[in-house]
Amino acid sequence: MSLEFTATVADRGLEVAFEVATGETLALLGPNGAGKSTVLSVIAGLLRPDTGRVVLDDRTLVATDERVDLAPHLREVALLAQEPLLFPHLSVRENVAFGPRSRGRSRTEARAAADAWLDRVGAAELGDRKPGEVSGGQAQRIAVARALAAEPHLLLLDEPMAALDVAVTPALRQTLRQVLADRTTVLVTHDVLDALLLADRVLVIDEGRVVEEGRSGEVLAQPRSAFAARLAGLNLLHGTWRGDHAVLPDGSQVHGIVAGPEPAVGDLVVATFRPHAVAVYLERPVGSPRNVFATTIDDLEPLGDLIRVRAGQLSADVTAHSVAALDLVLGTAAQLTVKATEVAIYRL
Repeated sequence: MSLEFTATVADRGLEVAFEVATGETLALLGPNGAGKSTVLSVIAGLLRPDTGRVVLDDRTLVATDERVDLAPHLREVALLAQEPLLFPHLSVRENVAFGPRSRGRSRTEARAAADAWLDRVGAAELGDRKPGEVSGGQAQRIAVARALAAEPHLLLLDEPMAALDVAVTPALRQTLRQVLADRTTVLVTHDVLDALLLADRVLVIDEGRVVEEGRSGEVLAQPRSAFAARLAGLNLLHGTWRGDHAVLPDGSQVHGIVAGPEPAVGDLVVATFRPHAVAVYLERPVGSPRNVFATTIDDLEPLGDLIRVRAGQLSADVTAHSVAALDLVLGTAAQLTVKATEVAIYRL
């Protein structure tokens, strides 16, 4: 086991314990104030727990009963937050080389390591620029390279894509997916796709306690906690890729737009779409929608000016007028439709 974590922080109401295997990525999910960032602060040495023990690769970082508390710079842990926090006076290459230089490597070795990591995150051409001359998405890629160039034993990611424009998020998510494949990582996120595509396991924290944990796909497909259920409000269907569409376990097809690498035939994929993109009919419609799901209404939940219609695995947000016009009640047989242009399909 790479990371063993047990800690209580009384003034923040935190009492959490978990383990992370070597090379595994664990996603911490939960509402604001649940304690996720507190966990990262304890691991990184930015906050001392009231009681607890943190062990990384058989090195004790914190042990309150033994009065052990290693300084942050001795922990061999890298923390990447929402803001890249690059040194503005250094070039991009010098920013990435900072970690290797701090570990005693020569200037030549550090620059070579920096160039290698910049190339790996798709930012090789930015080495001579200053941080003020790159975009937000590029700066966060550079921050990833800087964190990994320091060769940490553990990488901590605190919502690294939260401050990015939605247009550049998929590219950075793909970069992280590649570089995290064999690295021990703890990831804090609110995004269901981050948890699904980047993490091996999910730990749901609410009010400072672990309320759910398990394999990412299992937790998000069949959530047992209130927060995981709300998070999974994004319609999410698992299937198998057949070349130009996905086939679900019940045999139905889902058409959409592939996001990221093209899946190979037979690959497991996930199709996601927002509830507001789903329309509800009583009869199977004709025309443009390519995805039609025959189902039965399970629940009608008021959401401000809208009503969330729940039917099996799917949710649709429609107006109260539409609910009344269709006379939707529990048990109503319905056809839920979504256009292919609204569906994103990701390879698992």
